[in-house]
Amino acid sequence: MPENPNLLPIASEAVTYLGLGGHEVIKVLERAVRAPAVDEVRIKVKAAGVNPTDILSRTPGYGKPNEHFVPGMDASGVIESVGSGVSRLHAGQAVMAAVLPRRPEGGGQAQYIVVPAASVVPIPEGASLIEAATLPMNGLTALGALDLASLKAGETLAVSGGAGFLAHFTIAAAKRQGLKVIADAKPEETDLVRGYGADVVVVRGPGFAKAIRREVPEGVDALLDTALLGEKTFGAIRDGGVYIPVRGWTGGESDRGIEIKPVWVDTLLERTDWLEILREMVTASEIKLRVTGQYSPEEAANAQRAVEAGGLRGRPVIIF
Repeated sequence: MPENPNLLPIASEAVTYLGLGGHEVIKVLERAVRAPAVDEVRIKVKAAGVNPTDILSRTPGYGKPNEHFVPGMDASGVIESVGSGVSRLHAGQAVMAAVLPRRPEGGGQAQYIVVPAASVVPIPEGASLIEAATLPMNGLTALGALDLASLKAGETLAVSGGAGFLAHFTIAAAKRQGLKVIADAKPEETDLVRGYGADVVVVRGPGFAKAIRREVPEGVDALLDTALLGEKTFGAIRDGGVYIPVRGWTGGESDRGIEIKPVWVDTLLERTDWLEILREMVTASEIKLRVTGQYSPEEAANAQRAVEAGGLRGRPVIIF
């Protein structure tokens, strides 16, 4: 009998880091992508999101990539083949995937990827494959932050960097849970953040904590710090409240019993149930997917420059 082609490796171009450093370490190389094993799928990628974590992965002091490290935590495309044990998904299905780059198979910025089936769901109704590539990682981070906050309906969440993409997802998910949300924004982006669902919007700036306290004198129950303000936000949080940083925590101990709970999205990538919630939120127009630019693999450095410049209210994507 002829050999099953689904069991063979397949050639794939991939955005690749040759090591730590600046944009000069980013290359496009060809690699072999193995067949899916038990409970895995192989996806022909259409688009892969570009996020700040991709930049950190090649930054000395943060990144620890092996040689020929493939970045990317978001991908969308069409399932090319499935491994044994996979019944929820099938070949030919348009899907999105949350991807962990720090593994031998690498990340999502490649023509073909192999990922656990648990990290894959169909793209949201009404969304394109390109739009769907902006959702999984930031969406899971938002849901993970809310899970750490453990708030009840009616309690208050603050979000720094309120106009950003992660903030958008978090605010929308918080409102779905019945929380009160207060966020910051530049004056010209106040309406944008209110459109995300924020109940109160304060002016972005050095007086963040005091501005929050003016609106919530007792302090908020939890705070997600997407703007990386650190200890400057503690004054906004009530005694015994929760502070949630997005890039870990190397600062000192908190005071007033504030709990510091970093959100680590790499532990959440197989939360199929949460990926399904994110699909529902897009379909219900609770969150809007925004593609800020489309780049070829050879233009990956330019996509990262766009992220580094800041101010994006969505994500650039690499198109394969």
